[in-house]
Amino acid sequence: MKSVDKPRVLLVVALVGVVGMAFRVSWNALYDVARALGMDTAAATLYPFVVDGLMALALIATLVLVGRDKKLALRVLGGYTLASLILNFVHGAIPELHGQPVGWGELADRPAAYYSLVLLATSLPVGAIFFGSDLVAKILHHRPDTTTDDQKLPQIETNQSMSDLGESTPEPVALSSPVAVDSPAPVEPVEPTRTLAPVAAESTRPRRATGRVPDAARTRRPTRTPDQLLSEARKLTADWSDRELTAEAIRKGVHTSAEKARGLRDTLRAERDAADNAVTDSRQDDATLAVA
Repeated sequence: MKSVDKPRVLLVVALVGVVGMAFRVSWNALYDVARALGMDTAAATLYPFVVDGLMALALIATLVLVGRDKKLALRVLGGYTLASLILNFVHGAIPELHGQPVGWGELADRPAAYYSLVLLATSLPVGAIFFGSDLVAKILHHRPDTTTDDQKLPQIETNQSMSDLGESTPEPVALSSPVAVDSPAPVEPVEPTRTLAPVAAESTRPRRATGRVPDAARTRRPTRTPDQLLSEARKLTADWSDRELTAEAIRKGVHTSAEKARGLRDTLRAERDAADNAVTDSRQDDATLAVA
């Protein structure tokens, strides 16, 4: 065993000793209270283990659990500590409880206090079943985070980009000078080793648009003159009825703005009215000539 762990072991042993002695002191009072409630000897012997035992379980749960579960364990520990304190106080305040099977007659004249203490003493075993089961279930399902800071550091560095980590500048390669030899063949200079720059891997995943596309990058449609728009509208609406001749239909058909579509609608309606009036005048002239 390491020397560093000895103080901790001694502290734990001292704590267990203090808790054991405190339990022995409280056991006498809780045993007499259980006998006064009408329990037999076996049940009265187990009663202190129910109350003070759950306090020990809640203390262990506070050391293991975290967050909301730890707060619940602290509340259970505080509640049962307060209940044990009240029962010990009642045991000391009523001498008749010491060694007597039933000795709460002194409180019979005070119904509120009597029934409150009876309700408190009898509800502790039921609460021990409920809260003890809940705390044990939370402890068994608890998964502590065992990742240390040394294990998290490589993961953080891996998530960084190449530009964040920085690139080391390659050392220049010294060129060796030609060495004179007896051979008539010239010595070629050694070329410096080239360091290839890191190339980012091409991703096959399509990039999503992150904002508004600039006007310069958009494909511009050819601008049409008013006469061209009118000619396209005439061809489109040649077989349309007057009811179908609306600005919205023209806008969708020639792919123009709403304002220009309304102008085209008015122009086409005017042309149709003019054509209808010309036909009416021609019929009237023919009728006049026929009468004459």
